[in-house]
Parts: sequence; C-alpha cells; structure tokens
Amino acid sequence: MSAVRKSLTSALSAVLLAGGLALGAAAPASAATCPSSASPKIGGAEASWTLRCAGGKVTVSGWVEDTRMDGKCALVRIVGGNGVTKRAQACNSGVREHFSHSFAGVNKAEARLALV
Repeated sequence: MSAVRKSLTSALSAVLLAGGLALGAAAPASAATCPSSASPKIGGAEASWTLRCAGGKVTVSGWVEDTRMDGKCALVRIVGGNGVTKRAQACNSGVREHFSHSFAGVNKAEARLALV
C-alpha cells in the first residue's frame, strides 16, 4: 500500500471514529412541531421537555439533570424554527435545572441532550 493511501486510510478512520464518538455522547435530536414532548436519557444525563404553541410562538419547557459524577455537565440545546439557539445546563451529579424558552413566529423547535 502506498504511503499516500495509508495516510488517507488513517485519516478517514480517525474521522469515522470521531464521528461515532460524537454520536455516542448525544441523544438524537427531537425536531418537532406543537404539541409534542420527549424524555431522552444518555449515560450521565437525562431530560424531559414539552413543546407548546400559543400566541404566535413555540415554548419549550422542561428540565435537564446531571446523573453521573464525571466532571461533565448535562446540556439541552434548543434551536427554534427561526434559527435562534437557547441552552439549559445542569452540572454535578443529582442537579436538576428547570427551563422554559420561547421562540416567536415559529411552530417548531429542535432539542438535543448532550454531555459537555
């Protein structure tokens, strides 16, 4: 195998491995329209949220909890249908944070649970 081909194969393997690790650290995104809810769990974090529409806006409310003493924080990242991003974060095992974020002029949002 040529040196160039070995280098390309190694680089591709590294990218695939990194991508797989990134997917393992985050719950699948929940892109949804109103009304809907989700309760994702990943190793070290869990959350629950509800999407509601009223008055020309979508509101995402719920909680996020850090469930492991690993020095990482549980994070819910919410992207409204208008592209605006909001976050809710809980750090230290057993800590639960409640959140409520609204996005005007849309009827959908995408939320994702991750460890950071």
